[in-house]
Amino acid sequence: MSQHQKKPNPDERRDNMKKIQENLNNTLENMQEAEDSMETASEFQEEEIKKKNARRIEAVDGMRDELRDEHAHEKRQK
Repeated sequence: MSQHQKKPNPDERRDNMKKIQENLNNTLENMQEAEDSMETASEFQEEEIKKKNARRIEAVDGMRDELRDEHAHEKRQK
């Protein structure tokens, strides 16, 4: 390896579930805040909020899948 190339980081999974859960909670909180803000939003802003929350729902589904994978990985390691 040349002096400027970085070595890949080892697969550090000890706190993955915690990080994923925090991200999931933050995303759900952001969705709720966005929903609440729609009361005072313009039509354009309301449409943008709906689109963003639709993307957040997809992200939430992905994070839940990741949590299941991490949980299964932890069980296999025990």
